[in-house]
Amino acid sequence: MGPLVLRRDGMPRALAAQPGPRTARRTAHRRRAATHNESRITRIVAASKTSVTDIYGIGPIIAATVLGYVGDIHRFPTRDRFAAYNGTAPIDVSSGNNNVQRLSRRGNRQLNHAIHMAALSQIRYPQTVGRGYYDRKIAEGMKHKSALRALKRKISDTIYAHLINDAKPRDDQDPGGQSGNDSVTSAAGSHPEQPALRTSHSQVTTKPTTARGTGQQPNPKRSSRTT
Repeated sequence: MGPLVLRRDGMPRALAAQPGPRTARRTAHRRRAATHNESRITRIVAASKTSVTDIYGIGPIIAATVLGYVGDIHRFPTRDRFAAYNGTAPIDVSSGNNNVQRLSRRGNRQLNHAIHMAALSQIRYPQTVGRGYYDRKIAEGMKHKSALRALKRKISDTIYAHLINDAKPRDDQDPGGQSGNDSVTSAAGSHPEQPALRTSHSQVTTKPTTARGTGQQPNPKRSSRTT
């Protein structure tokens, strides 16, 4: 063990480096708050019933980031517009026979970082689809950064497809809780504006209490009492 080094105030540096009671309490409080926030975010994402979490590398935190920044996916008519928004669409700087694409610094950087973390998770494990896609790009002659950018764009397109599928109206059940006619909506290619109602819901038949058009009045009941 080396010699004991003292600070100017006479306290050993080894003791001074240790956190005090107040710092320890603050650290414990922050850890509890982080755990509570993570549990709350997990419940909110699960309640949204999003399928984005089915993508490898996207957990509740990244899914919450995606859902929070994207909002209504119909703001982006194509996956290219969505890629331009999140910054995964590369900038083409090709000249002549040289095909060169550079990293785009545009777009939402928080959303881009979330997609970046998902891409790193897929590359880390060789059995994932993303790792196979990355290896194919490396075999084609791409460098690491170029292959990573290509994978991020692939993940962006996958996220867009999941969000579009989640945003489709679910008219599988009518207001009465019964299954609707799926053949009509699938043949039309789109969902109707209102779910189809059953006959008992859309048509109500009433029975008249009096005969109409005959001019006859119902016979009054005769009293059983005799005078």
